[in-house]
Amino acid sequence: MKINLSNTAFVFPGQGSQVVGMGKDLAEAYPIVKQTFEEADEILGFALSKLMTAGASEELNETINTQPALFLHSLAAFRAFAHLHPDLKPALVAGHSLGELSALAAAGALSFADGLRLVRKRGELMKRAGELAPGGMAAILGVDIPMLDQVCAAASAENELVQVANDNCPGQVVISGAKPAVERAMAGAKAAGAKRAVPLAVSIAAHSPLMDSIQAEWNDAVQQANFSALQIPVVGNVHARPLADASAARADLMDQMQSRVRWTESIQYISAQGITAYVEVGTGSVLGGLIKRIADGASVYPLGTPQDFANLE
Repeated sequence: MKINLSNTAFVFPGQGSQVVGMGKDLAEAYPIVKQTFEEADEILGFALSKLMTAGASEELNETINTQPALFLHSLAAFRAFAHLHPDLKPALVAGHSLGELSALAAAGALSFADGLRLVRKRGELMKRAGELAPGGMAAILGVDIPMLDQVCAAASAENELVQVANDNCPGQVVISGAKPAVERAMAGAKAAGAKRAVPLAVSIAAHSPLMDSIQAEWNDAVQQANFSALQIPVVGNVHARPLADASAARADLMDQMQSRVRWTESIQYISAQGITAYVEVGTGSVLGGLIKRIADGASVYPLGTPQDFANLE
């Protein structure tokens, strides 16, 4: 195998990586993937797998579908890897935003069924939050975090907040909050030297105080899910450090709803542990691109198609 698992981390993508056709070839190549897709359809009570492999992109791009679809593809690919290599485990795992749920399920902290139900609930609640308190998000390129924190603070008003939502990699940051505040922050970022400030096509202000309307219900859902001991260390989004136990995992998932995704710091921490290879489990290669800009000389490998599996051998 091309990678040595003792210095390899598995990472799990978040929203934005989805594409119609995701997982189709994998389900045709590996019976365990097909079984996982059928299991998910049964748990959710509708054909999510069909929506992923052959649905309309508008439907797949709805938050309530996107989140469980990405979780399902990631866990199916992870199961296929575990089936092919039962003795091999990555040294660490991490996930970007909703990908943290995938990482926790892969690490054994959540059962597949509990993880899937929780991620579907997360999508439903975030959709509702977007309807109750519409907001916006924007990608800011070429401004560092301390400067952008200042810009967001200056652009925020008492009932119009904006903050850094995703610290994706140096020079690529997403801000989130009330639309007028986001617009003011975009102008402020450009004045501070941003190369670009691009509004994202969303009405949901993820990882911001606009998620407060659904926070209590999300906390209840997380509390009700069964959590177990982590079999693999998981680096959480909120503190960019390993989650000590099941209760720390719960807390991170709850806090993450309104907190920054500290992806740059997470990868810096993981690299400092001697990790030199990263496997992106599930759809696409978004995280691989970010990781190359954070961890100098890191090797990145996608793991979502049969060809990806062949390339790892």
